[in-house]
Amino acid sequence: MNVIPSKFVFPVMEAFYTIQGEGFYQGHAAYFIRLGGCDVGCVWCDVKESWDVDAHPKIEVEEIVQKAKSSGTEIVVITGGEPAMHDLTALTSALHRVGLKTNIETSGVYPLTGSWDWVCFSPKKFKVPDESVLPLANELKIIIYNRTDFEWAERFASKVNPDCHLFLQPEWSKEKEMIPLIIEYVKANPKWKVSLQIHKYMNIP
Repeated sequence: MNVIPSKFVFPVMEAFYTIQGEGFYQGHAAYFIRLGGCDVGCVWCDVKESWDVDAHPKIEVEEIVQKAKSSGTEIVVITGGEPAMHDLTALTSALHRVGLKTNIETSGVYPLTGSWDWVCFSPKKFKVPDESVLPLANELKIIIYNRTDFEWAERFASKVNPDCHLFLQPEWSKEKEMIPLIIEYVKANPKWKVSLQIHKYMNIP
């Protein structure tokens, strides 16, 4: 069940204009809307303050969209937390009405609602994804925290649609240890690409 019953307000932890730092749209200007609420429980999550849905102000869709439009970018990324735990139909419809593209970053543990131009699916071992999300993914992004995560990556690569872009990304705290392993894995399995969190290298949000 979605945690926000109203289709007109959403718990917004933060919203900001920046550079997309990872995955397929790396390097693009994008407006990020980080919604509160998550029950996946990744031990290495760097935004654990987003988990409590009640800790964040409920903002009306019109205000959210107005600020996104005023940023000047065409790309809006809905992230979290786990944004798919909310019914995002009203938000994505409003964004599309003003000519903005809708991207989502999700662990896939809930069926998707809303209308999406790009779905970044990043499954986590802490909670099993909903199978309905897999064929919708434009991008599969696997966080590599230890060696067994390569096997986890292949499990989902075999289930997403053939046009889905495949990325392996080191977990930030283990970056120096995992990057050499990822490089060798991608060289041996060139269907994959390397994703790095370049916004952290650049010291931008």
